[in-house]
Amino acid sequence: MSARDGVSAVASAWYGTAGEQFEQVDGGICAVQGLRAAGVAAGLKPSGSLDIAVVDAGRPVDVAVVQTTNQVRAAPVEVTARHAADGRARAVVLNAGNANSCTGPDGEAIALDTAHHAADALGCDITDVLVCSTGVIGRPLLPQREQLLDGVAAAIAAADHTSAAADAAARAVMTTDTAPKARALRAADGSGSCVVAGFAKGSGMIAPAMATMLCVVATDAPVAARILQPLVRQAVGATFGRISVDGCQSTNDAVIVLATGTAERAPGVSTFTDALTAVLGELATDIVRDGEGASRLVRLHVTGAVSTDAAVTLGRAIADSVLVRTAFAGGDPNWGRVLAAMGASSVPFTPEKVHVRFGPITVCRFGIGASFDVGQAEAVLARPEIDVTIDLGLGSGEATVLTCDLTHDYVAINAEYTT
Repeated sequence: MSARDGVSAVASAWYGTAGEQFEQVDGGICAVQGLRAAGVAAGLKPSGSLDIAVVDAGRPVDVAVVQTTNQVRAAPVEVTARHAADGRARAVVLNAGNANSCTGPDGEAIALDTAHHAADALGCDITDVLVCSTGVIGRPLLPQREQLLDGVAAAIAAADHTSAAADAAARAVMTTDTAPKARALRAADGSGSCVVAGFAKGSGMIAPAMATMLCVVATDAPVAARILQPLVRQAVGATFGRISVDGCQSTNDAVIVLATGTAERAPGVSTFTDALTAVLGELATDIVRDGEGASRLVRLHVTGAVSTDAAVTLGRAIADSVLVRTAFAGGDPNWGRVLAAMGASSVPFTPEKVHVRFGPITVCRFGIGASFDVGQAEAVLARPEIDVTIDLGLGSGEATVLTCDLTHDYVAINAEYTT
């Protein structure tokens, strides 16, 4: 099996192929030996759906965390940052239905209560429990404190090693998501093999400042926290850092990676890193594909830039453009909006060197309109997945940024979100 077998073309653009072998495996996050998970309904969601998830490694293990860069940080973000500072954690407790953000001292107290309650049930130190929340910002969680804590106890009691338990955990963190998002991958090279598996939630408030979502990943690879942290940050930057649904950044983002070290013979660091990036890439793609109200996934391939950073910045400028994304929603080959979005960014480029393609059709050549069949271009833009290539003609820097179209449904979902 080649490295590209079993993983999407989107994710394969985000990792290397230096002889690794990747294979999809069953079990969700519980595909990692020793991991237990659960999802239960505690009544935090008005719908009565699953709303509390637990992931338990069984003992303190190495951990790396990447969190939101928003200046407004939810209480669980602050608590998790402190608890993960020593590079060790045993469990992650997540709730949906309330973001516990902008909730003052009560919010901080409830986040700590959650960790303390879980630690008592697990028999570990409170600092070995990380907490995450997602839902409406600014809504007090205090009135639902007892439901939350009872749900945490119930989730820990229900935690299991099964695929069903892993699926329940992935479903419990959903908010406006239409489907759970989970991946499990086995990576191997001449040295050995490991499993990288996890789940994520996210559909709206997705901006490429690392991304706006919650994600928990585990691996049986033995990777010390001091090594794991920069590897995770690198992988997040190459995946979740290159997606946008609406250009809006949340207060609750977290990517948490637990490394149990239970693999009998682990692969090399490069193989592990590529597998981690592949899993995060798949989850990032799922988030954009499930963007609120979205009908099309759009891959923006920026090539010929002076550097990778320049390509990423220009790709983000296009991905965040309301005008560009509404054009995609209408199947309108309005390529001028692409150039205008790039021109408003901070990255200098030469418009007279730019070529733009919608799928295989060149619509702009040397910064001016090319002769093309409008009907064929519209047919390309009517597909559920669209590839747009922007060649700057300046250098060897390139990057892929993912976005989706902006539809009437996005407005309806968010206009009525708290009511």
